[in-house]
Amino acid sequence: MSAATDGIREGRFLQSASARRLLSRPELGSVVGAVAVFVVFALAADSFLRASSLSTVLYASSTIGIMAVPVALLMIGGEFDLSAGVLVTSSALISSMTSYQLTANVWVGVGVSLLATLAVGAFNGFLLTRTRLPSFIVTLGTFLMLTGMNLGFTKLIDGTVSTKTIADMEGFPAAHAVFASTLTVGGVDVKITILWWLALVAVASWILLRTRAGNWILAVGGNADAARAVGVPVARTRVALYMGVALGAWISGQHLLFSYDVVQSGEGVGNELIYIIAAVIGGCLITGGHGSAVGSAVGALLFGMTSKGIVFAEWNPDWFKFFLGAMLLLATLLNHWVRKRAEAAK
Repeated sequence: MSAATDGIREGRFLQSASARRLLSRPELGSVVGAVAVFVVFALAADSFLRASSLSTVLYASSTIGIMAVPVALLMIGGEFDLSAGVLVTSSALISSMTSYQLTANVWVGVGVSLLATLAVGAFNGFLLTRTRLPSFIVTLGTFLMLTGMNLGFTKLIDGTVSTKTIADMEGFPAAHAVFASTLTVGGVDVKITILWWLALVAVASWILLRTRAGNWILAVGGNADAARAVGVPVARTRVALYMGVALGAWISGQHLLFSYDVVQSGEGVGNELIYIIAAVIGGCLITGGHGSAVGSAVGALLFGMTSKGIVFAEWNPDWFKFFLGAMLLLATLLNHWVRKRAEAAK
């Protein structure tokens, strides 16, 4: 009898521990929201469940998710980057104009763009750590400078607000295959950006959950002073996080360029808010120290499902921003409630 009672108690304890672990997952709220949105559009639009439609949804999600992943890691580390949207355009412009002006293989422009984009990320992180200014101010300044440079240099070099076509240059087909190709899987067209997105989620999750660097990111976002006191390289961690955002911007910028072979210098303004929204919907706290790469992916998926689901359901697209704002508020409230329940269950 005693053994049976002990077994029941042990089973209840394991169930309680499993429930606490589930409630403590930062992406729980966004997963619940994603399931709800999926069901709504599956019922509202007959075409939503078609393989081609789901592929379109995943593509829309991936173009946001590639940037949402490093932005989420940066937010977990307690910082923001308001220049992320225009940095994507800067990356594409540098690659295009370098290749065109040097009449070189497009891979030369791709390489120069990578170095320049990473340099911008390092500049953001270095300035932040040296001046101790809020990341909002530092990256707002970078945002304004990049916005002006994108337009100014494009008009100065090309004479218009868009770059010249590089589709006929050496190396373009190979670069297009890497950054903008379409694969056929089971008769369904799948954009390669989806693979880039999934790879970034996997790498970021491994860093956050399995490496010392992941512990540093969580520690810096939770309490930078306490982290510094126990030997965490706070400055180096922040610089690396900003360079991670720059890497995501480079990948997105090359996709933008090799998808259309020309770039409009005014693109990207406002996209930084979309990346932040995807990360917040996915469970990242504004104050830092909490979140996950998987959550940011679910947040991006929610964005993709909503933006394309409204079209498939033939709803008025003017309401898109309303649904996006409602999702942000509901996901934030749900994440707050889940976190409180998890803390109370400890």
